[in-house]
Amino acid sequence: MNYSDDLQSRWWKLEEKLMERFEKKPDVETILFLIGIQELGDIKEKFTKEQKQDLMHVAVCTVLMPSGYYEIEKVDEDGWPHFGQLKAMPELNPFEQENFLKDHILLYFQNHELI
Repeated sequence: MNYSDDLQSRWWKLEEKLMERFEKKPDVETILFLIGIQELGDIKEKFTKEQKQDLMHVAVCTVLMPSGYYEIEKVDEDGWPHFGQLKAMPELNPFEQENFLKDHILLYFQNHELI
């Protein structure tokens, strides 16, 4: 089994757990949205389109923090974290980018004992 196979297997397990909880198969963007809500700690009935994009940005920065790509610079008066980029992202093709992100999402769930 190579790294890609292991990643896919772990990803399917995460999808399965989230399907049990939400009764719908989530895509990467949905999972990032959920992480963003988790990090913000503010569950609302509705988010604006801009807030949804901001939540996904919060999620991406959060999942990449352990690898040293981002750090929290401040939390504003509304509770939204703001990040600073510490190093450039690696140059990857779209498939590699998705796997890079999936691997960091899985690490986030593992570190937060959510899977």
